[in-house]
Amino acid sequence: MAEELKPVNEEDFKLLKERMNLIASADPAQYHNDYSLRRYLRAFKSVDSAFQAILKTNKWRTEYGVPELHENKELIEKYNDKARVLRHRDIVGRPIIYIPAKNHSSSDRNIDDLTKFIVYCLEDASKKCFEEVVDNLCIVFDLNNFTLSCMDYQVLKNLIWLLSRHYPERLGVCLIINSPAFFAGCWAVIKGWLDENTAGKVTFVNSEMDLCQYLIPDILPTDM
Repeated sequence: MAEELKPVNEEDFKLLKERMNLIASADPAQYHNDYSLRRYLRAFKSVDSAFQAILKTNKWRTEYGVPELHENKELIEKYNDKARVLRHRDIVGRPIIYIPAKNHSSSDRNIDDLTKFIVYCLEDASKKCFEEVVDNLCIVFDLNNFTLSCMDYQVLKNLIWLLSRHYPERLGVCLIINSPAFFAGCWAVIKGWLDENTAGKVTFVNSEMDLCQYLIPDILPTDM
């Protein structure tokens, strides 16, 4: 279901927009649309904090080469079984990033390259948002055939950091499906890294009927 977005203070929004317009008039690459400004305000609470966070994100995007990641065909091909932005959306229109955890091995990956691939997926999914309707994402972790050798805490830490610092309020819902009983121990660790707001967006889905509340099960890949 769609989460009701927290309203932002309209005076704060106006002040943040004025600041960003001054910056963007000198450097158009600094531009963020109204939806983005509101996301940063919701995440960082104050005008000053949101403004500084946006500038840091813009600097990071340039230094990390985010706009060019889609051109890195070798990277995309190497990790294309780790995650996929689906063609279909969830029931409220969110783009879906599907992650089959069984295809991951913590002992067989380059953390820097895999993090770049995660950014590529976040970018691809974010660009598919119909922001006038819904401006956040659905991430599905499929734990079918998951084993402890697939568990990679560092990758998850990187994903959490990216979502909190550079894609604030982009996560609408995170669905964990086909979870084995032993994953409860992993989740106890992971939950400790999440703020209350983010943890509240994580849902363990225990049946196909429950999954239908969020998306049509048939849209999930069977070729990964």
